Amino acid sequence: MNALTEDELIIALEKALPEIAEDHQAAALPWNPHDWVPWESGRNFAFLGGEDWDPSQGTLSDEARAGTLALLLTKDNLPSYHRVLAIHFPAFSEWRQLVGVWTAEDNRHAIVLRDFLVVTRAIDPVDAEERRRIHVTAGYRQTTEGVADLSPLDVLALMAVHENQSVAFTERLASAVTDDVFKQILTKIAHDDAVQATTFAAFLNASLVADPEGTVLALDRRLANIEPIGADVADFDDERALIAGYENDETRTAIAATLVDQLKLATVQGLGSDAEAARQRVLGLAGA
Repeated sequence: MNALTEDELIIALEKALPEIAEDHQAAALPWNPHDWVPWESGRNFAFLGGEDWDPSQGTLSDEARAGTLALLLTKDNLPSYHRVLAIHFPAFSEWRQLVGVWTAEDNRHAIVLRDFLVVTRAIDPVDAEERRRIHVTAGYRQTTEGVADLSPLDVLALMAVHENQSVAFTERLASAVTDDVFKQILTKIAHDDAVQATTFAAFLNASLVADPEGTVLALDRRLANIEPIGADVADFDDERALIAGYENDETRTAIAATLVDQLKLATVQGLGSDAEAARQRVLGLAGA
């Protein structure tokens, strides 16, 4: 079987759009960021005659602060991930349901996190804003070289792995915070990410039918190049050290096992030698 061109693959995947979109809508839970911010705790900063933040106001442990910043900055970087998706799946086409819905859902994560943290003064808002500006300016894969190797299948695999990473990371962070409302916010974010991860896996399932070898190779490449959340944040070494245990070999094994199960990769047959070797690497990573 000859490999599909990128255009042929996109057309083949579009046939799966309605069903996958329907499944996503059924699994998604509606919620509003503003409902989860304790606005009565807020007060002005010095610019409007109030009091600026000082370290005594911080309410998070060093570990939780580092994890929160890593998650917040990842969610802040939404435009970069949107652009990576839109390389092959433009939001002004039939792919609006994938790109647009994902963007809208993930955007509320950054909104609720930043609003909650600023209102409760849980972290230094000036530091968080400076880091946001630097991180979003740098972006994620926002150079020609950074996206040159991303085929449509690579993008789908990247997003499936990334969302599974986000679920594991957010659940680990929730165990490190003590504020009940913040825990519930993180739980909602993790649920959104889990639904999104399933949605991207569904597209990988469709691509496994259309281009099995390309799909397996793309998944293998992505799993082999997982970078921990926060790895691309500038001047973050101290924080990375505090959350080094959030993502480890066990985490990567769990992500691989989830995707192997969702794609029924253990039963895939008839692959060429390179793709079969890739399949075996993924199965090995998953402990299958």
